[in-house]
Amino acid sequence: MTATLRRLFRRRPPGGLACAQLVELVTDYLEDALSPADRRRFEEHVSRCDGCTTYVEQIGQTLSLLGRVTPDDLSPEARRDLLDAFRDWQAGGAAATDPSPGR
Repeated sequence: MTATLRRLFRRRPPGGLACAQLVELVTDYLEDALSPADRRRFEEHVSRCDGCTTYVEQIGQTLSLLGRVTPDDLSPEARRDLLDAFRDWQAGGAAATDPSPGR
């Protein structure tokens, strides 16, 4: 991440949320699990930040699609690949982020 991007990501309006804080709260927001005060701060930030507006929309769409996928919907190969990727990620391995074919 570039220094400029880091500064933008940490930007916080007075009394509001920084983009990084919003990212941490997005699932709770979409599941209606925030307190009224936190929800208000979240929505105020989104109303002024196009990048976070897009992010919230994308996460909402992703959750909507994934909410319909069950383990039985996955082929044995897809299930194995996902479990392998998760294990690699948990172990801190580079394999989880390696985009090379054949992985």
